[in-house]
Amino acid sequence: MSAIVNLPITDWQQFFSAEFQDQAIRALEQGDVLVFPNLSFEMSESEKQFLSPTIIGKSKNVSFDINTNTLQGSSVDESATVLLQQMMHRYAILSKGLMHHLFPKYQQDLIQSRTSYRPLEIAGRTTSWRKDDTRLHVDSFPATPVQDKRILRVFTNVNPVGKPRSWRVGEHFEKVAQRFLPNIAGPAWGVRGFLHSVGLTKSLRSAYDHYMLRMHDSMKADLEYQATVDHLAYDFPAGSTWIVFTDHVSHAAMAGQFMFEQTFYLPVTAMHDELQAPQRILERMTQKVLI
Repeated sequence: MSAIVNLPITDWQQFFSAEFQDQAIRALEQGDVLVFPNLSFEMSESEKQFLSPTIIGKSKNVSFDINTNTLQGSSVDESATVLLQQMMHRYAILSKGLMHHLFPKYQQDLIQSRTSYRPLEIAGRTTSWRKDDTRLHVDSFPATPVQDKRILRVFTNVNPVGKPRSWRVGEHFEKVAQRFLPNIAGPAWGVRGFLHSVGLTKSLRSAYDHYMLRMHDSMKADLEYQATVDHLAYDFPAGSTWIVFTDHVSHAAMAGQFMFEQTFYLPVTAMHDELQAPQRILERMTQKVLI
């Protein structure tokens, strides 16, 4: 199963030796979770008003797009919205800087996507089984195909009373694929074009996206697998940050409240070792080109 690798990073703008960068990128790409126990995101006194689940509307998180400078999902008034947007923007900038310093190989190709703030408690939340993130899964989303890109995320636990973010981390991706891939039929002809034409996907769904989405659903639907598969339980302490390829690492968020999350996309060809990518693993197993 994936390993938890603790690293002594305490500053978002910290510089690293080439040896440290090499060790970090190798661990990340082989499916480990990089944890920085003492890398916190400091909120000002005025920003601490957002440490409340009441700041969101019907959504489960506040979402900020640094590329368009737009904020969604908040129910706060206009004056507080400006402050909330500034806070989200600051986290986005710090996360991007950390990625550039720690993984300089990725810098030219890394695509920054949405920044999320999650003020709701995970445990006990009512949702459909497909959206139940307390079940082990690899990330894949029906409306947003990634095609030839990886999903790379930065998380920070900002819980004000010291409550950890509790995860389960499952078996290696190849073992997940060996279990579920044989029962997944290939994509039907014409479906991806239809889904895109009616607006159900933001771009064309590749064969790789098809297999990843079916694996995501198969994992969550298999209750025996959820109950019996080998996994590691880990509590990310308040004030900690972690980085993980969530399309590679089987994970489940079991409990926790108040967390920031920054999503990046990385082309497979920009990796240090692209043979570690889920796309390359599935291509080897299916003996097909999936993009």
